[in-house]
Amino acid sequence: MIKFLDLKKQYESIKAEIDYAIQSVINESAFIGGKYVQAFEEEFASYQQTQYCVGMANGTDAIEIAIEALELPKGSEIIVPANSFIATSESVTRSGHRVVFCDCDANNYTISIASLKSKITDATSAIIAVHLYGHPCDMGAINSLAAQHNLKVIEDCAQAHGGEYQGKRVGGLGNIGTFSFFPGKNLGAYGDGGAIVCNDQALATRCRMLANHGRIKKYDHQIEGRNSRLDGLQAAILSVKLKHLEKWTEQRIQIARAYCKGLEGVSSVKCPRTEEWARNVFHLFVIRTNHRDDLQKFLEANSIQSGIHYPIALPKLQAYTYLHQDQEAFFANRNDDCLLSLPIGDHMDEESVNIVCQAITKWSLSVNTTPLASEV
Repeated sequence: MIKFLDLKKQYESIKAEIDYAIQSVINESAFIGGKYVQAFEEEFASYQQTQYCVGMANGTDAIEIAIEALELPKGSEIIVPANSFIATSESVTRSGHRVVFCDCDANNYTISIASLKSKITDATSAIIAVHLYGHPCDMGAINSLAAQHNLKVIEDCAQAHGGEYQGKRVGGLGNIGTFSFFPGKNLGAYGDGGAIVCNDQALATRCRMLANHGRIKKYDHQIEGRNSRLDGLQAAILSVKLKHLEKWTEQRIQIARAYCKGLEGVSSVKCPRTEEWARNVFHLFVIRTNHRDDLQKFLEANSIQSGIHYPIALPKLQAYTYLHQDQEAFFANRNDDCLLSLPIGDHMDEESVNIVCQAITKWSLSVNTTPLASEV
């Protein structure tokens, strides 16, 4: 069995470090706040090349708090790419704003700059740039548009820990960046967790207050906030895993290269493209084929797990029928039934990749291939 994800194997590779970190937190009863949270915030800010990091309870809270901290005009429009997890878009509407979907790029699946331009109106207040699957967005173009229209830029980095645009880490390239530490992420906790990063001290302080009942000091509530704190156990675990993240990331990059090479001659599937200005950290390795369901069944029959991210483009979800964007000629709307995520991570090696590629090649020879939707 080639697993899609193997968190147990990862834990076993660093078991002594993890167990020691957990026991240390328990011994000191440092469950909420304290030195372990502070240490991780400092370490992660440094890793992402930002001045400030504020731990959160999860990645969705991080987006909502980022939106609230920016103090955008109530009811304003925030542009979100059509191919993402619903956390990105629901954070907009739950914060009292109107979500507007734009398309994603057909090659790297991040936000389409041309589509983004077409969606900016006088009511637009912000753009959420989702560094999807681990590939950074074209932040130069996005920031240029934001400057022209006086918009804020929120980076959704839930899948892009360590990703880079033109040699600079994501998260600190816009006004504010958000992260998720859901267990399956490149840097994952052993439960929910998230963070906000930025280079603005006042903004970081406001985020910290919003996440901690509107206070910095105990009982000194300057504003109303909520309870969304990264706990000490998760922070200690993340500090351990952060030390290994670069090694794991390089392994992901090598696995992705091996996939691209191994699938080079398979005409019925298309591999993702990494732009020359990007460090793609490959949270997911997503291929495209008009025979997605058939291929997934074939892989499953050959003991190879795979995933689908995401099976329904956001504008086509029942939750967003009121927006009437499901019929727009988006690449995302046309191709949500063509995307398949292959296994990738530090549990994979070259032999595993070869097995997957050989299986896909064998499958490809047995199907009548048709042009991919974007190539028709």
